[in-house]
Amino acid sequence: MIVLMAGLPGTGKTTLARELARITQGALINKDDIRSALFAPEDIEYSVEQDDFVMEVMLDAARYLLQKNPTRKILLDGRPFSRRYQIDRVLQFARELDQPCTILECICSDESARRRLDLERDPSHPAANRSFALYLEVKARFEPITHSKTTIDTDQPLEHCISAALIAINAKRF
Repeated sequence: MIVLMAGLPGTGKTTLARELARITQGALINKDDIRSALFAPEDIEYSVEQDDFVMEVMLDAARYLLQKNPTRKILLDGRPFSRRYQIDRVLQFARELDQPCTILECICSDESARRRLDLERDPSHPAANRSFALYLEVKARFEPITHSKTTIDTDQPLEHCISAALIAINAKRF
């Protein structure tokens, strides 16, 4: 199964994805980690082209893992999936592999995002461009997700978020 983690920067996608991967023994594939592994710091450009390239690498890794274990949960993280074509690409990929797919959209208040991105900034995060300014920029151009999805408000306790996510994952939607 493919679990697409969508939402603005700072909304808790990675925190939730890490816990879900641990609980389900799934594989977490994170765009920011892959980008930093593929490119030297001077070659990282946070462009749409580079994001799309890294996304294809993520899908290749997912394909490889699913060929070895078709029942494994694959969590795709690190991209807001703020454009329809980005989600459509993952759904097309899932159909090609005959895999169920679910979309988890993480949301939170602007104040929570500001706190997470600027006030309690994680210096170990591989994406150097993460900030509340980026959150606002992506929010201004975010295309609504029109596919079936589960919205998870990460202002709620993590246990509540995990429970809601597991219900969605176990529903195995396409």
